[in-house]
Amino acid sequence: MAYRVLVAPPFFGRKNAAPFDLLREAGHEIVLNPHRRTATEGEMCALVTDVDAAIVSLDPVTEKVLSYGPRLKVVARAGVGYDNIDVEAATRRGIFVTNVPGANSRAVAEMALGLMFDVARRIAVMDKRVRAGVWKGHVGFELGGKALGIVGTGNIGRLVAELGAKLGMRVVCWSRTPDRNWAGAIGAVYVSLDELLQSADVVSIHIALTERTRNLLSQRELSLMKPSAILINTARGGIVDEDALFEALHEKRLAGAGLDVFADEPIAQSRLLELENVVLTPHVGGLTAESAHSISMGAARNVVAVLGGQTPENAVNVLVP
Repeated sequence: MAYRVLVAPPFFGRKNAAPFDLLREAGHEIVLNPHRRTATEGEMCALVTDVDAAIVSLDPVTEKVLSYGPRLKVVARAGVGYDNIDVEAATRRGIFVTNVPGANSRAVAEMALGLMFDVARRIAVMDKRVRAGVWKGHVGFELGGKALGIVGTGNIGRLVAELGAKLGMRVVCWSRTPDRNWAGAIGAVYVSLDELLQSADVVSIHIALTERTRNLLSQRELSLMKPSAILINTARGGIVDEDALFEALHEKRLAGAGLDVFADEPIAQSRLLELENVVLTPHVGGLTAESAHSISMGAARNVVAVLGGQTPENAVNVLVP
C-alpha cells in the first residue's frame, strides 16, 4: 500500500538520493517541506494534514501538530534528540516516534572539539579583527594538559572524552549511569557534578534535555567553575541557564563559552550576542555531509518499517496494541 511521507529536513537526501530511493522503492509518495528550513508549529499543522508519516529534524511536533495529522502512523526524527516531539501525545494517538541514535555522534563530538579550540584561542574573534584591519592577537591557552569535564557519557560524551584524552587532556566525567569500565580504559574518572565543575578547565555538555536536566547549570553551578574555565554546549540550550551564563561571562567569572544550542532557536535578542568571549553557531553540530546521509537513511528505514507493519529498529515509545 502506498502512503504519503512528509520529509521536512532540507538536508534529507541532499547529497545522496538513496534515502528518497528507499521511500519510493517501498511505494510511498514523498511530500517535501516547501519552506526549506525548520518549520514553525503553524506550518507543521498544515504539512501533516494528509500524510501518513513525517520525517522531521528540529521541526516542532506538538500535541497541536499531531491533532492536525489524523493519518499519522510514525514521526521519524532525523537525528538523536527528540525534545521537539511530544512523545506522550504521540503514544496516546498510537503514533510511533523514532530516532537514529549514534548516527551523528562523530559530527557533534568534532563540533564540540572545534568550539573548544576556538574559545581557547579566540580564533573567530581574531578573524573578525583582521578583516576589520585590526592586527591584534589574543593570548589563549593550550588544551593539552588541561582537565576536560564531560557532563554525560553517552555516545557523544564518550567520543569527546576519547578525543580529548588523545590531545593529552585529563578527563573527568559525570553521568547518572556511569560506565566505569569504559572510563578505566581511557584513563578517565567519574566524580560528582560539583567536583567536575570545580576541577575542569573545559566543561562539555552531552546530556538530553528533560525536566530533570533543565537549567542543570545555573547560577550556583556556574559559580563553582574556575574563572579561567570555558563551557561548551552542543547538547540542548535549556540545560544551561542563559541569563546566569551571560552574567558569568560578562563579569569575567568565566573565561568563555562555545554554544551551538540555545533555549530559543533561532537565537534573536539574547544578551549573549553582545559578548566577545562566546562563540555562537546555529545548532549545526550534528550536521555534516556524512551524518546527514546516515541519519536520513536511518529515518527512512524507520518509516518504511512502520508503514510496512513492522516495529521500527529505533522506537522511542512503546505502543500498546
